[in-house]
Amino acid sequence: MIEDNQKRADGSKEGQKKDEGSKDKIKEEMSLEDKLAESEDKLLRSLAEIENQRRRFEKEIKDAFEFGSFNFAKESLAILDNLQRAKLAIKNDEILKNNKDLDKFLENITVIEKDLVSIFEKNRIKKINTLNHKFDPNLHQAMSEIENEKAETGAILEEIQPGYMLGERLLRPSLVAVAKKKTSKNEEKDKKKDEK
Repeated sequence: MIEDNQKRADGSKEGQKKDEGSKDKIKEEMSLEDKLAESEDKLLRSLAEIENQRRRFEKEIKDAFEFGSFNFAKESLAILDNLQRAKLAIKNDEILKNNKDLDKFLENITVIEKDLVSIFEKNRIKKINTLNHKFDPNLHQAMSEIENEKAETGAILEEIQPGYMLGERLLRPSLVAVAKKKTSKNEEKDKKKDEK
């Protein structure tokens, strides 16, 4: 009988061990499923990060290609400015006006100027139109205000220096004079009183 009891106890211990083993297997399987899901999640995140990085590199390459010459183009504008200034200086010089060869010289400067403008246009560098436009702080820089009753406030009356765009990017703003309404002397006195 003792032996029977012992067999029963041993059998129940084996049964318990089997139950515990099956529970361990379930936990192990769940943890394997969890591990698989976790690994799959990490893989998807890594693939997404690689795709984002690829897009960033493509954008940087495109920007470098499109705007790599930005500084060169910006500095090249000085050449065009200097040609235009030279032309004006020669035309306004009293001594040179009497020179018969002046017209040929000015004609050559004009040809060089047109060639440079043509090169700019081929490389998507375009002059910003300013006259008869409204002041836009994204494209223009106001250098002075001119009192004018006929013009609308903020209208550009004079271009001091032309501005240029490289594609959709601003190379240099246009330096302009902007219209403002005339103020009466009484209004000016009132403003001075308010300031004191």
